[in-house]
Amino acid sequence: MAKSDLGIDLGTATFVVYQRGQGIILEEPSVVAVDKSKKKLLAIGKEAKDMVGKTPSQIQIIRPVQDGVITDPSIIEEVLRYFVKKAKSKGFNMYKPRLIIGIPALTTDVERRAVKEAGSRIGASKVFLISEPLAAAIGSGIDITEPNGHMVIDIGGGTTDLAILSLGGCVISETIKVAGEAMDQEIIKYTKRRYKFLIGETTAERLKIDIGKAFSQEENLEMEVKGQNIKTGLPSNLKLTSDDIFYAIKPILNEIINKIKNILEKTPPELAADIMQNGLIVVGGVARLRGLDKLISEQTGVRTYIPEEPHLVCAKGTGILLEDIELLNKVQVN
Repeated sequence: MAKSDLGIDLGTATFVVYQRGQGIILEEPSVVAVDKSKKKLLAIGKEAKDMVGKTPSQIQIIRPVQDGVITDPSIIEEVLRYFVKKAKSKGFNMYKPRLIIGIPALTTDVERRAVKEAGSRIGASKVFLISEPLAAAIGSGIDITEPNGHMVIDIGGGTTDLAILSLGGCVISETIKVAGEAMDQEIIKYTKRRYKFLIGETTAERLKIDIGKAFSQEENLEMEVKGQNIKTGLPSNLKLTSDDIFYAIKPILNEIINKIKNILEKTPPELAADIMQNGLIVVGGVARLRGLDKLISEQTGVRTYIPEEPHLVCAKGTGILLEDIELLNKVQVN
């Protein structure tokens, strides 16, 4: 494959682009801003996310991938066009690039076809699709072609994908629509219920990332945020702690843990033995939550690993596939 080729992770929370021979060249929030009156795309990524909660009525904030589903294929086409344009702006020759696109596990045949067609319309010579759990496993350094069972838990923005992998495919694969964004909503509700204080989604996400923890014994940090005091109706400040975030997101963590246990119970004995030996691999943006590996290990009795930069492993997996066409042909979604 040529050096103009790109690997793309179309995540619910983040879009990540891998350039062959260069590594990660772009990491942007999965958000776009659209002018409804002019039917024109105004911003993509961080620029669009900075507009959340601050837009006039004619500007709409859209998440092109929500709850593991591609909500608007036409927007995805503009997003892919933006990625290629960004790569060109960095001085790369982007003539007819090949694209390997990691897609959510819940996407339908219609959505997959729409993504491939969108890639063709922006000038890609060929578009390959790969399921995000498979791409994440490859990016984590797992040899998925061996007759050896591995379990990957991908906790992203909108969904948690759980997959038992062996011989280049998913033996068991399930998705629940509970992940990072659900945690943000729980933090908002907790803050309103306990402190009579209103915060927005962006603030809740920042609290989760900066001081959040999944294991009670992790260090208790503190952070001051801005919001609205419900009693006075006036703007105000509030200090929250890691313990606050832990108790807020605990119901979501419990739901994910229960699903992991459910999958392990369904796993055939030979694969279960492999997983006990190999451990559980946790990836995705939420994998950065402090103590998550300790919580899962404690609750399941299985060693749990979080690779370096777990939010980027899917894009790194597409990067590995850019170099290994034989493996790509085995794992691509037809």
